[in-house]
Amino acid sequence: MASLLDLETEETVLHAHFAWLVEAFEWLAAIIDLAAIVLLLIGAIRFICGVTMAEIARRGAERVKRTNRERIELGRYILAGLELFIVSDVIHTALSLRFSDLLFLLLLVIIRSITSFFLDRELDQLKKELGDD
Repeated sequence: MASLLDLETEETVLHAHFAWLVEAFEWLAAIIDLAAIVLLLIGAIRFICGVTMAEIARRGAERVKRTNRERIELGRYILAGLELFIVSDVIHTALSLRFSDLLFLLLLVIIRSITSFFLDRELDQLKKELGDD
């Protein structure tokens, strides 16, 4: 009788007969991870530039309004990045076929979904304050 640990180290048909395909999907997942990181960095740079410009050029309520618009844009980038990370994690889990990876994916998706939910709520609140659609 095999233990759970033995099952986790057992080679699957996918890995045994289609190693090249597994490798290709691992590369694809890595590219998606890099795309998510680049997306987050672009959002952060745009946010920093936008808030800096708002601080320099604006005063009072207009400065706050411009900063809130930049926060909405940053939130959009963060949500898109989180979605890409989830796609990558699903690919990794599908390739590993280990129960521990499935549990890890479940926890990641729960944490990211909660983060996305509250971030989306905050963005909606900011949009209502700004009077945007």
